[in-house]
Amino acid sequence: MAKKAVVFLADGFEEVEAVTPIDYLRRAGVELTTVSISGNRTVTGSHKLPVTADRILAETGGTYDALLLPGGGPGAENLAACAELGERLREQAASGRIVAAICASPAVVLAPLGLIAGRRFTCYPGMEKGVSGGKWSDERVVVDGNIVTSRGAGTAAEWAIAVIGLLLSPAEGEKLARAVVLR
Repeated sequence: MAKKAVVFLADGFEEVEAVTPIDYLRRAGVELTTVSISGNRTVTGSHKLPVTADRILAETGGTYDALLLPGGGPGAENLAACAELGERLREQAASGRIVAAICASPAVVLAPLGLIAGRRFTCYPGMEKGVSGGKWSDERVVVDGNIVTSRGAGTAAEWAIAVIGLLLSPAEGEKLARAVVLR
């Protein structure tokens, strides 16, 4: 049975941090769904790139193996403002399933939900100053149990590979990294 994952999109998302994991996870055979947290399927990125999501939040339910949150200043703030998404993230983390966030999202979305507390994490440089209870690292990607965090657009490919490694296997992650000439 294929693993299932969601990339949540909010207006102002960082395009590279959304599109890279969408592409990589689909290449790896993960059943990836894009979900807009607004009532509109069309979501506009921070650099004005419109993306049409597969679904809106109200149309989704059930269990997913991984939930992914791109960053981008306005995008992360919009994700954090969505109470329903916050509940889903808490449930996902509590169940031991993967929660992955990049750029501003670890600090702006995960930390206020208590999902960074007592864990190692990374985020966009400087944003760690607003996070208490976590153990910040300057690594490009940090995996602490079922929480996967990364620094920004320049680390999006490595972040996606780390998620694939947890979802499928480290070997599958490395296979895709070599196929896209990341390594």
